[in-house]
Amino acid sequence: MLMSIKFYNTLSRCKEEFSPIEEGKVGMYTCGPTVYDYAHIGNFRAYVFEDLLRRYLKYRGYQVYQVMNLTDVDDKTIAGAKREGIPLGEFTQRYIDAFFEDLDTLNIERAEVYPRATEHIGDMVNLVKRLIESGYAYEAKGSYYFRVSQFKDYGKLSHMKLRGLRVGARVSSDEYEKDEASDFALWKAWDPEDGDVFWDTDLGKGRPGWHIECSSMSMKYLGKHFDIHTGGVDNIFPHHENEIAQSEGATGVRFVNYWLHCEHLIVEGRKMSKSLGNYYTLRDILAKGYDPRAIRHLLLSTHYRQKLNFTFDGLEASQEAVERLRDFVANLKRLTGEGEMDVVERLTSRAREEFRQALDDDLNISEGWGALFRLVREVNKLISQGKMGGREGEIVLKVVRDFDRVLGVLREEEEEEIGKEELELIRKRDKARKEGNWELADRIREELLQRGITLEDRPEGTTYKVRRK
Repeated sequence: MLMSIKFYNTLSRCKEEFSPIEEGKVGMYTCGPTVYDYAHIGNFRAYVFEDLLRRYLKYRGYQVYQVMNLTDVDDKTIAGAKREGIPLGEFTQRYIDAFFEDLDTLNIERAEVYPRATEHIGDMVNLVKRLIESGYAYEAKGSYYFRVSQFKDYGKLSHMKLRGLRVGARVSSDEYEKDEASDFALWKAWDPEDGDVFWDTDLGKGRPGWHIECSSMSMKYLGKHFDIHTGGVDNIFPHHENEIAQSEGATGVRFVNYWLHCEHLIVEGRKMSKSLGNYYTLRDILAKGYDPRAIRHLLLSTHYRQKLNFTFDGLEASQEAVERLRDFVANLKRLTGEGEMDVVERLTSRAREEFRQALDDDLNISEGWGALFRLVREVNKLISQGKMGGREGEIVLKVVRDFDRVLGVLREEEEEEIGKEELELIRKRDKARKEGNWELADRIREELLQRGITLEDRPEGTTYKVRRK
């Protein structure tokens, strides 16, 4: 029997106990990228949060079926293809490929399905036709709009009141001003400015609006009623509000049970902006020489409902935290002999309980990291006291790897092992130190450093770190 997990539901504005529609299974929809450019670190703040959610649900025994859309047709993608004078599909494929490369770089697990908007036009047309039949959609100059005033629950996610807002004004663009409830485009009549980007359908010659894409593709793969919908707080209104209206207007049933939204990422205390010179893609940060695992750690360092201040000092601290964890794992693997098993079992049992309790509480990642690094500190103390042996090291290593199923920062398979020749050099240096031959010991240390191996002399013996590029 799984213990209770609680999530903060944007819909109710309170923490709720998580109870999936089907026991043991979770259907989750994630708003994916609009593929007109390389994704920036603010985007990845959201994607890493959603990866944490996915990983923790799996850690707690749930079978997760995640759908993340790829918006490959909208105002921005069309404008980009037109600017470069290439077909829309060729333009967007470049950024789709880059997006998947970036996901792998940050160790973000792949969703089960990545539907593209351009491959689901028929589903979108059918959804618009259902809205026409139910009286929620109307035609104007070849385009079709959702009549917001017809949907009585409009505003229930963003908690906005329709009174005093510009209800009835039509918005044709994919984005519009905040705090403005307007009839939004479901289907856009072909505009010569769009060139050859159009589809001939029962609705006429045109293309879908942005909001209808997510409703159509989420319901196609997850059904008309599913468990979790995620995104950034900037998606709450109008995008997710409009998704609810058009989905529930078409089906007459509740669309989603739990809405989880992550807060904005700011950079060095200010909103990220190209004009301020603090706009970074993931690739920009990697080009500065930072470890992807450190970037992931920083993006996971703050609770998802708090703003994350991305600073390079913070990134340096994350780099140190990841290296500390990596060194800890390496040291556990080298332990031999006998230790105090009962002490280690108590420490690991407590760490597991603290970690689970933290993440059960609306993914309280700060407390989750705290549980892990308390374990690291306490085990390091036992190692220095000679109370950790090989068997005890294996037990701790199993717990750390278990936590990393959720955290995703170790990637042990990428760690370099040192060769027999280098191990022999370390052995010779230890012998030289015992004999007081400090000149030889220093010479060997320098040679190993040139090979990317840093030595640390500790009371329990010499350990090494591999820092090769």
